[in-house]
Amino acid sequence: MTTDLLKTPLHDLHLDLGAKMMPFAGYDMPVNYPGGILAEHRHCRDFAALFDVSHMGQIQLRGSDAAKALESLVPVDVVDLALNKQRYAFFTNTHGGLLDDLMITRRADHLFLIVNAACKAADIRHLVTHIGHRCTVVPLPERALLALQGPLAVKALSRLNADVAGLSFMTGGDFVLDGAECFVTRSGYTGEDGFEISVPATHAVALARALLAKPDVKPAGLGARDTLRLEAGLCLYGHDINETTTPVEAGLSWAIQKVRRPGGARAGGYPGASAIEAQLASGVTIKRVGLVGLERVPVREGATIFDAKGHKLGHVTSGTLGPTVFEPVAMAYLAANHGIAHHEVYAEVRGKRLPMRVAPMPFTPHRYHR
Repeated sequence: MTTDLLKTPLHDLHLDLGAKMMPFAGYDMPVNYPGGILAEHRHCRDFAALFDVSHMGQIQLRGSDAAKALESLVPVDVVDLALNKQRYAFFTNTHGGLLDDLMITRRADHLFLIVNAACKAADIRHLVTHIGHRCTVVPLPERALLALQGPLAVKALSRLNADVAGLSFMTGGDFVLDGAECFVTRSGYTGEDGFEISVPATHAVALARALLAKPDVKPAGLGARDTLRLEAGLCLYGHDINETTTPVEAGLSWAIQKVRRPGGARAGGYPGASAIEAQLASGVTIKRVGLVGLERVPVREGATIFDAKGHKLGHVTSGTLGPTVFEPVAMAYLAANHGIAHHEVYAEVRGKRLPMRVAPMPFTPHRYHR
Protein backbone atom coordinates (compact mmCIF):
# COMPACT_ATOMS: atom_id res chain seq x y z
CA MET A 1 0.00 0.00 0.00
CA THR A 2 1.46 3.36 -1.02
CA THR A 3 -1.19 5.28 0.93
CA ASP A 4 0.87 5.36 4.15
CA LEU A 5 3.96 6.74 2.38
CA LEU A 6 5.03 10.29 3.17
CA LYS A 7 5.35 12.77 0.33
CA THR A 8 7.90 15.53 -0.18
CA PRO A 9 6.68 19.02 -1.17
CA LEU A 10 7.78 18.20 -4.76
CA HIS A 11 5.66 15.03 -5.06
CA ASP A 12 3.17 16.40 -7.60
CA LEU A 13 6.02 17.89 -9.66
CA HIS A 14 7.67 14.44 -9.90
CA LEU A 15 4.40 12.99 -11.22
CA ASP A 16 4.07 15.86 -13.72
CA LEU A 17 7.62 15.09 -14.92
CA GLY A 18 6.70 11.42 -15.47
CA ALA A 19 8.81 10.01 -12.64
CA LYS A 20 8.79 6.33 -11.76
CA MET A 21 8.07 6.40 -8.01
CA MET A 22 9.04 3.91 -5.31
CA PRO A 23 9.06 3.72 -1.51
CA PHE A 24 12.32 4.88 0.09
CA ALA A 25 12.80 5.53 3.83
CA GLY A 26 9.04 5.84 4.28
CA TYR A 27 8.62 8.33 1.42
CA ASP A 28 7.24 7.99 -2.09
CA MET A 29 10.34 9.03 -4.05
CA PRO A 30 11.36 9.30 -7.73
CA VAL A 31 13.76 6.53 -8.84
CA ASN A 32 14.07 7.99 -12.34
CA TYR A 33 12.33 10.09 -14.97
CA PRO A 34 11.43 8.95 -18.54
CA GLY A 35 14.99 9.39 -19.86
CA GLY A 36 16.27 6.69 -17.48
CA ILE A 37 18.98 6.32 -14.83
CA LEU A 38 21.89 6.14 -17.27
CA ALA A 39 20.98 9.41 -19.01
CA GLU A 40 20.41 11.14 -15.65
CA HIS A 41 23.77 9.92 -14.34
CA ARG A 42 25.60 11.18 -17.43
CA HIS A 43 23.72 14.50 -17.41
CA CYS A 44 24.93 15.07 -13.84
CA ARG A 45 28.54 14.28 -14.78
CA ASP A 46 28.45 16.53 -17.88
CA PHE A 47 25.90 19.28 -17.13
CA ALA A 48 23.66 19.71 -14.04
CA ALA A 49 21.06 17.49 -12.36
CA LEU A 50 18.40 18.48 -9.85
CA PHE A 51 17.56 16.01 -7.06
CA ASP A 52 14.75 16.19 -4.50
CA VAL A 53 16.31 15.21 -1.16
CA SER A 54 13.55 16.71 1.00
CA HIS A 55 13.08 13.33 2.71
CA MET A 56 16.30 13.96 4.62
CA GLY A 57 16.20 15.47 8.10
CA GLN A 58 17.07 19.13 8.66
CA ILE A 59 17.73 20.06 12.31
CA GLN A 60 18.96 23.12 14.18
CA LEU A 61 20.84 22.91 17.49
CA ARG A 62 20.47 26.17 19.39
CA GLY A 63 22.20 27.51 22.51
CA SER A 64 25.72 28.51 23.56
CA ASP A 65 26.62 24.93 24.58
CA ALA A 66 25.42 23.30 21.33
CA ALA A 67 28.85 22.60 19.78
CA LYS A 68 30.33 21.14 22.95
CA ALA A 69 27.18 19.12 23.54
CA LEU A 70 27.25 17.69 20.01
CA GLU A 71 30.89 16.64 20.51
CA SER A 72 29.64 14.25 23.21
CA LEU A 73 27.86 12.29 20.42
CA VAL A 74 30.32 12.53 17.49
CA PRO A 75 34.10 11.99 17.23
CA VAL A 76 34.66 15.12 15.15
CA ASP A 77 35.71 18.70 15.89
CA VAL A 78 32.55 20.81 16.13
CA VAL A 79 33.81 23.44 18.61
CA ASP A 80 36.46 24.81 16.22
CA LEU A 81 34.23 24.73 13.12
CA ALA A 82 34.36 28.23 11.61
CA LEU A 83 31.30 30.30 10.71
CA ASN A 84 29.51 28.99 7.59
CA LYS A 85 31.89 26.04 7.30
CA GLN A 86 30.48 22.53 6.85
CA ARG A 87 31.86 19.23 8.17
CA TYR A 88 31.06 15.53 7.69
CA ALA A 89 30.33 13.66 10.92
CA PHE A 90 28.76 10.51 12.35
CA PHE A 91 26.89 9.44 15.48
CA THR A 92 28.50 6.44 17.18
CA ASN A 93 27.15 3.82 19.59
CA THR A 94 28.85 2.38 22.69
CA HIS A 95 30.64 -0.26 20.56
CA GLY A 96 31.98 2.35 18.13
CA GLY A 97 29.41 1.39 15.46
CA LEU A 98 27.78 4.02 13.26
CA LEU A 99 24.21 5.12 14.08
CA ASP A 100 24.12 7.55 11.13
CA ASP A 101 26.33 9.91 9.16
CA LEU A 102 25.47 13.58 8.86
CA MET A 103 26.56 17.06 7.77
CA ILE A 104 27.11 19.87 10.27
CA THR A 105 27.29 23.56 9.32
CA ARG A 106 28.15 26.34 11.77
CA ARG A 107 25.65 29.19 11.45
CA ALA A 108 25.72 32.58 13.21
CA ASP A 109 23.33 31.53 15.99
CA HIS A 110 22.97 27.73 15.64
CA LEU A 111 24.36 24.51 14.21
CA PHE A 112 22.58 23.21 11.10
CA LEU A 113 22.47 19.41 10.71
CA ILE A 114 21.38 17.27 7.76
CA VAL A 115 20.74 13.61 8.63
CA ASN A 116 19.60 10.58 6.63
CA ALA A 117 15.88 10.08 6.02
CA ALA A 118 15.68 6.53 7.40
CA CYS A 119 17.47 7.61 10.61
CA LYS A 120 15.76 10.99 11.02
CA ALA A 121 13.33 10.10 13.84
CA ALA A 122 15.96 8.04 15.73
CA ASP A 123 18.56 10.81 15.35
CA ILE A 124 16.18 13.45 16.73
CA ARG A 125 15.38 11.16 19.71
CA HIS A 126 19.12 10.53 20.19
CA LEU A 127 19.86 14.28 20.25
CA VAL A 128 16.93 15.15 22.55
CA THR A 129 17.70 12.27 24.96
CA HIS A 130 21.44 12.88 25.29
CA ILE A 131 21.95 16.63 24.78
CA GLY A 132 18.42 18.09 24.91
CA HIS A 133 19.20 19.47 28.40
CA ARG A 134 22.28 21.31 27.06
CA CYS A 135 20.85 22.84 23.85
CA THR A 136 17.55 23.13 21.99
CA VAL A 137 16.92 20.56 19.26
CA VAL A 138 14.74 22.11 16.52
CA PRO A 139 13.60 19.82 13.66
CA LEU A 140 12.73 21.70 10.46
CA PRO A 141 9.96 19.68 8.73
CA GLU A 142 8.69 22.88 7.12
CA ARG A 143 11.78 23.06 4.88
CA ALA A 144 12.50 21.17 1.67
CA LEU A 145 15.98 20.24 0.41
CA LEU A 146 17.13 20.33 -3.22
CA ALA A 147 20.50 19.18 -4.54
CA LEU A 148 21.77 20.78 -7.76
CA GLN A 149 24.83 18.79 -8.86
CA GLY A 150 27.22 18.80 -11.80
CA PRO A 151 29.89 20.95 -13.50
CA LEU A 152 27.27 23.46 -14.73
CA ALA A 153 25.37 23.68 -11.42
CA VAL A 154 27.17 26.91 -10.51
CA LYS A 155 26.21 28.50 -13.86
CA ALA A 156 22.54 27.55 -13.41
CA LEU A 157 22.27 28.65 -9.77
CA SER A 158 24.18 31.89 -10.45
CA ARG A 159 21.37 32.89 -12.82
CA LEU A 160 19.10 33.08 -9.77
CA ASN A 161 21.71 34.71 -7.53
CA ALA A 162 25.23 35.48 -8.77
CA ASP A 163 26.63 35.51 -5.21
CA VAL A 164 26.43 31.71 -4.84
CA ALA A 165 29.52 31.44 -7.07
CA GLY A 166 31.54 32.86 -4.17
CA LEU A 167 31.02 29.72 -2.08
CA SER A 168 33.76 27.08 -2.02
CA PHE A 169 33.41 23.36 -1.25
CA MET A 170 31.93 22.66 2.22
CA THR A 171 30.91 26.27 2.93
CA GLY A 172 27.43 27.78 3.08
CA GLY A 173 25.44 30.98 3.33
CA ASP A 174 22.02 32.66 3.11
CA PHE A 175 20.82 33.56 -0.39
CA VAL A 176 17.53 34.74 -1.86
CA LEU A 177 16.65 32.37 -4.73
CA ASP A 178 13.55 33.01 -6.84
CA GLY A 179 12.19 35.21 -4.04
CA ALA A 180 12.72 32.64 -1.26
CA GLU A 181 15.12 32.90 1.69
CA CYS A 182 17.37 29.84 1.28
CA PHE A 183 20.40 28.40 3.02
CA VAL A 184 22.82 27.04 0.44
CA THR A 185 25.94 24.90 0.91
CA ARG A 186 28.44 24.02 -1.81
CA SER A 187 28.41 20.28 -1.27
CA GLY A 188 26.63 17.14 -2.35
CA TYR A 189 26.70 13.38 -2.80
CA THR A 190 27.78 12.85 -6.42
CA GLY A 191 31.51 13.65 -6.48
CA GLU A 192 30.72 16.67 -8.68
CA ASP A 193 30.68 20.36 -7.87
CA GLY A 194 27.22 21.37 -6.71
CA PHE A 195 24.92 22.81 -4.09
CA GLU A 196 22.41 21.68 -1.49
CA ILE A 197 19.60 24.18 -1.04
CA SER A 198 17.39 24.35 2.07
CA VAL A 199 14.22 26.15 0.98
CA PRO A 200 10.85 26.76 2.67
CA ALA A 201 8.56 23.88 1.60
CA THR A 202 5.99 26.42 0.37
CA HIS A 203 8.47 27.70 -2.23
CA ALA A 204 10.14 24.38 -3.17
CA VAL A 205 8.13 23.71 -6.35
CA ALA A 206 8.61 27.25 -7.68
CA LEU A 207 12.38 27.05 -7.07
CA ALA A 208 12.63 23.57 -8.62
CA ARG A 209 10.73 24.78 -11.71
CA ALA A 210 12.95 27.88 -11.95
CA LEU A 211 16.05 25.66 -11.91
CA LEU A 212 14.60 23.10 -14.35
CA ALA A 213 13.86 25.98 -16.74
CA LYS A 214 17.62 26.58 -17.09
CA PRO A 215 18.99 24.95 -20.28
CA ASP A 216 21.61 22.76 -18.60
CA VAL A 217 19.42 21.38 -15.76
CA LYS A 218 17.41 18.15 -15.84
CA PRO A 219 15.73 16.24 -13.00
CA ALA A 220 17.41 13.12 -11.61
CA GLY A 221 16.09 10.47 -9.25
CA LEU A 222 17.43 8.22 -6.51
CA GLY A 223 18.67 5.65 -9.04
CA ALA A 224 21.24 8.04 -10.53
CA ARG A 225 22.01 9.44 -7.08
CA ASP A 226 23.05 5.92 -6.03
CA THR A 227 25.26 5.18 -9.07
CA LEU A 228 26.87 8.65 -8.84
CA ARG A 229 27.74 8.34 -5.15
CA LEU A 230 29.04 4.79 -5.65
CA GLU A 231 31.43 5.91 -8.42
CA ALA A 232 32.49 8.73 -6.07
CA GLY A 233 33.30 6.16 -3.34
CA LEU A 234 30.77 7.66 -0.89
CA CYS A 235 29.06 5.49 1.74
CA LEU A 236 25.30 4.92 1.84
CA TYR A 237 24.03 4.49 5.41
CA GLY A 238 22.33 1.13 5.99
CA HIS A 239 24.43 -0.46 3.22
CA ASP A 240 28.13 0.47 3.37
CA ILE A 241 28.01 1.63 6.98
CA ASN A 242 25.72 0.61 9.85
CA GLU A 243 25.60 -0.02 13.61
CA THR A 244 28.09 -2.90 13.31
CA THR A 245 30.75 -1.04 11.28
CA THR A 246 33.14 1.42 12.91
CA PRO A 247 34.48 4.57 11.23
CA VAL A 248 37.95 2.99 11.11
CA GLU A 249 36.72 -0.18 9.39
CA ALA A 250 34.70 2.00 7.01
CA GLY A 251 37.77 4.02 6.02
CA LEU A 252 36.35 7.20 7.55
CA SER A 253 39.18 7.92 10.01
CA TRP A 254 40.02 11.05 7.96
CA ALA A 255 36.86 12.62 9.44
CA ILE A 256 38.18 12.30 13.02
CA GLN A 257 40.26 15.43 13.56
CA LYS A 258 43.51 15.39 15.58
CA VAL A 259 41.94 17.36 18.44
CA ARG A 260 39.46 14.48 19.06
CA ARG A 261 42.09 11.69 18.86
CA PRO A 262 44.25 10.35 21.70
CA GLY A 263 46.64 13.14 22.73
CA GLY A 264 44.29 15.80 21.37
CA ALA A 265 42.86 18.57 23.57
CA ARG A 266 39.31 17.12 23.43
CA ALA A 267 40.07 13.46 22.79
CA GLY A 268 37.32 10.90 23.39
CA GLY A 269 34.19 11.73 25.36
CA TYR A 270 31.83 10.29 22.70
CA PRO A 271 30.10 6.87 22.64
CA GLY A 272 32.44 4.02 21.67
CA ALA A 273 35.57 6.16 22.02
CA SER A 274 37.64 3.36 23.57
CA ALA A 275 36.82 0.91 20.73
CA ILE A 276 37.53 3.50 18.02
CA GLU A 277 40.75 4.70 19.69
CA ALA A 278 41.99 1.11 19.97
CA GLN A 279 41.41 0.62 16.23
CA LEU A 280 43.11 3.93 15.38
CA ALA A 281 46.14 2.72 17.34
CA SER A 282 46.40 -0.93 16.29
CA GLY A 283 44.41 -1.23 13.06
CA VAL A 284 41.43 -3.34 12.02
CA THR A 285 40.83 -6.91 10.85
CA ILE A 286 38.24 -5.95 8.20
CA LYS A 287 37.98 -2.84 6.09
CA ARG A 288 35.87 -1.21 3.38
CA VAL A 289 37.53 -1.36 -0.03
CA GLY A 290 36.71 -0.57 -3.63
CA LEU A 291 36.46 -3.38 -6.18
CA VAL A 292 36.52 -3.22 -9.98
CA GLY A 293 35.11 -6.15 -11.97
CA LEU A 294 37.34 -7.73 -14.63
CA GLU A 295 34.29 -9.03 -16.51
CA ARG A 296 31.36 -6.84 -17.55
CA VAL A 297 28.88 -8.33 -15.10
CA PRO A 298 27.50 -6.12 -12.30
CA VAL A 299 28.21 -7.41 -8.81
CA ARG A 300 25.44 -6.42 -6.42
CA GLU A 301 25.03 -5.87 -2.68
CA GLY A 302 25.20 -9.13 -0.72
CA ALA A 303 27.57 -11.00 -3.06
CA THR A 304 30.17 -13.05 -1.16
CA ILE A 305 33.86 -12.44 -1.89
CA PHE A 306 36.36 -15.32 -1.97
CA ASP A 307 40.11 -15.67 -2.51
CA ALA A 308 41.59 -17.87 -5.26
CA LYS A 309 41.52 -20.90 -2.93
CA GLY A 310 37.83 -20.49 -2.14
CA HIS A 311 38.22 -18.99 1.34
CA LYS A 312 35.50 -16.47 2.20
CA LEU A 313 36.95 -12.96 2.60
CA GLY A 314 33.89 -10.75 3.01
CA HIS A 315 30.86 -9.35 1.20
CA VAL A 316 29.78 -6.61 -1.18
CA THR A 317 27.77 -3.72 0.33
CA SER A 318 27.07 -1.72 -2.88
CA GLY A 319 27.65 -2.52 -6.53
CA THR A 320 26.72 -1.39 -10.03
CA LEU A 321 27.93 -1.14 -13.61
CA GLY A 322 29.57 2.29 -13.38
CA PRO A 323 28.06 4.48 -16.13
CA THR A 324 31.07 6.84 -16.16
CA VAL A 325 33.86 4.27 -15.77
CA PHE A 326 32.24 1.64 -18.05
CA GLU A 327 33.05 -1.25 -15.72
CA PRO A 328 31.54 -3.00 -12.70
CA VAL A 329 32.37 -1.18 -9.47
CA ALA A 330 31.58 -2.19 -5.91
CA MET A 331 32.32 -1.54 -2.27
CA ALA A 332 32.98 -4.46 0.03
CA TYR A 333 34.23 -5.30 3.50
CA LEU A 334 37.19 -7.63 3.22
CA ALA A 335 39.68 -9.21 5.60
CA ALA A 336 42.23 -6.39 5.93
CA ASN A 337 45.15 -8.52 4.74
CA HIS A 338 43.35 -9.01 1.40
CA GLY A 339 42.18 -5.40 1.07
CA ILE A 340 45.38 -4.32 -0.66
CA ALA A 341 45.30 -2.37 -3.94
CA HIS A 342 45.43 -4.55 -7.09
CA HIS A 343 44.81 -7.74 -5.07
CA GLU A 344 42.60 -10.13 -7.06
CA VAL A 345 39.49 -11.63 -5.42
CA TYR A 346 36.35 -13.39 -6.66
CA ALA A 347 32.70 -12.39 -6.27
CA GLU A 348 30.01 -15.06 -6.37
CA VAL A 349 27.20 -14.07 -8.75
CA ARG A 350 24.50 -16.66 -9.54
CA GLY A 351 26.84 -19.56 -8.74
CA LYS A 352 29.76 -18.21 -10.78
CA ARG A 353 32.92 -16.70 -9.30
CA LEU A 354 33.85 -13.53 -11.14
CA PRO A 355 37.32 -11.97 -10.86
CA MET A 356 37.55 -8.51 -9.29
CA ARG A 357 40.48 -6.33 -8.34
CA VAL A 358 40.82 -4.23 -5.18
CA ALA A 359 40.94 -0.62 -6.40
CA PRO A 360 41.41 2.78 -4.77
CA MET A 361 38.33 4.97 -4.42
CA PRO A 362 36.87 7.18 -5.79
CA PHE A 363 36.40 5.23 -9.02
CA THR A 364 35.89 8.52 -10.86
CA PRO A 365 37.78 11.65 -9.65
CA HIS A 366 36.02 14.14 -7.36
CA ARG A 367 35.57 17.55 -8.98
CA TYR A 368 34.69 19.69 -5.96
CA HIS A 369 35.25 23.45 -6.14
CA ARG A 370 37.87 24.03 -3.43
